[in-house]
Amino acid sequence: MRSNSARWIKRLRKYHKWPGIILTFFVLQFAVSGILLNHRNLISKVDISRKWMPPGYRYNNWNLSGLKSALPVGKDSLLIYGNIGVWLVTDDLKRFQDGNAGFPEGIDKRKIGSLLKFRNQLVAGTQFGLFYSNLKPLKWTLFQMPSGEERITDLTVKGDTLLVLTRNFLYQTTDLVHLERLHMPLPAGYSHKAGLFLTLWELHSGELFGFAGKLFVDLLGLVLIFLSVTGLLHFLFPRLIKRLKNKNRSYERPLSLKRWNLKWHNLTGYLFAVFLVINTTAGMFLRPPLLIPIFSTQVGILPFTHLDTDNPWQDKLRRITWSAGMKRYLIHTSDGFFTADEKLESELIPVFNQPVVSIMGCNVLEPADRNEFLVGSFSGLFRWDPVSGESTDYFTGLPAEQSGGMSRPVSSHMVSGFLKDDRGRSYWIDYNQGILPTQGGKPFPAMPAKIVEQSPISLWNAALEMHTGRIFEHLIGPLYLLYVPLMGLTLLLVLISGFFIWWMGYRKSGRMKNEE
Repeated sequence: MRSNSARWIKRLRKYHKWPGIILTFFVLQFAVSGILLNHRNLISKVDISRKWMPPGYRYNNWNLSGLKSALPVGKDSLLIYGNIGVWLVTDDLKRFQDGNAGFPEGIDKRKIGSLLKFRNQLVAGTQFGLFYSNLKPLKWTLFQMPSGEERITDLTVKGDTLLVLTRNFLYQTTDLVHLERLHMPLPAGYSHKAGLFLTLWELHSGELFGFAGKLFVDLLGLVLIFLSVTGLLHFLFPRLIKRLKNKNRSYERPLSLKRWNLKWHNLTGYLFAVFLVINTTAGMFLRPPLLIPIFSTQVGILPFTHLDTDNPWQDKLRRITWSAGMKRYLIHTSDGFFTADEKLESELIPVFNQPVVSIMGCNVLEPADRNEFLVGSFSGLFRWDPVSGESTDYFTGLPAEQSGGMSRPVSSHMVSGFLKDDRGRSYWIDYNQGILPTQGGKPFPAMPAKIVEQSPISLWNAALEMHTGRIFEHLIGPLYLLYVPLMGLTLLLVLISGFFIWWMGYRKSGRMKNEE
């Protein structure tokens, strides 16, 4: 029995030691970037020059969602917007003027998701709030939203009313002074459940348990850093001690440190092993390919958590527009498309025969004519009639594949935006290729150097690229999609093998052993 246990421990040490050493750099990267991602507001002012990023993160032809759309604001005047903020373009798309005065410091604070004209003012929706400005001078002022409501997902105007959509609620205002939250009815067939993806997302970040949960996940990040560093030191200490022995020098101090290092490495790993395994497993399912099979799965809501709310649209609302043909609102959510009556009195009805939309989200939703809409995402661009359910591929004119609302993550046309300039010329925007004219029209002007220089990447977004492994795409190509699941599986192997080494070799013997 003892020999069997010894053989198992020897085998487990191999699974723990070498993958753990190889994984050290990646674990440090996961842990540090994860802690940064949990505190976006805190680091939103910090920017990184794109010249320090891999080549794929440098702007070329308005790509990378730098440009999302445009708003004509007068004769030969166009406001373009996106992750670069807002810029005024005049002189037939030849002259560019910075329009970001008034936005808070940091590129992350001026990423514009929606921009429109309401009455005599401009209104912009960002990740950090709602802003308004006169056209002359163009200087933005923050509109005070209800506490906790910062992330604006869409804006639309119907008659004399501005509708403001956040991730959680729909608001309206007629004067940009008083903001009223509208009651969003339940969706048809609603059950008090949450998406498995959203549940795992909030579990992985800790938000599921509020601010205290996020701090605990930060602690798990620090624990991973500690385990990685002490594990590497345990690998190096024997070599240092051997070298000192060969030189006939004292090695008592390093030997004492080795024992202290091993003691706290084992104890810390034992105390946090279960939490680290749970958090790692949750993280593995937040990226393709493991994300795809769970995206539409609904699960029961855990009581007393962040998701345990009376709001059926918590963190689900994405886009809204008015359909003149249907005389109903068309609302896109993380659960697909719904329609709502004008007064929002009846339950929201899911739309049948929905167009293909990537699980990455809907980037374009705007009227094409009275009955049809343009729907764009990383799955392509489509003309869609929500009444008949017919949708056609914008580029080929062929009937499009029907979907339940979510589909493959990407296609050959990764649509991140669409715009019409002040002269009626239309352009579609590919996330990688940048802006391209429709039907062979006039090319959009090149991206001016001053816009490139004034559009760094935020520290938060750089951390996201590190955490998801996308930052390695230029090295390993499409295989980067396997980065998160493979790193996750390796980390699980290291964590579980380490726990059983401690359990079988140390705890049961009642003493700590020095090991190579």
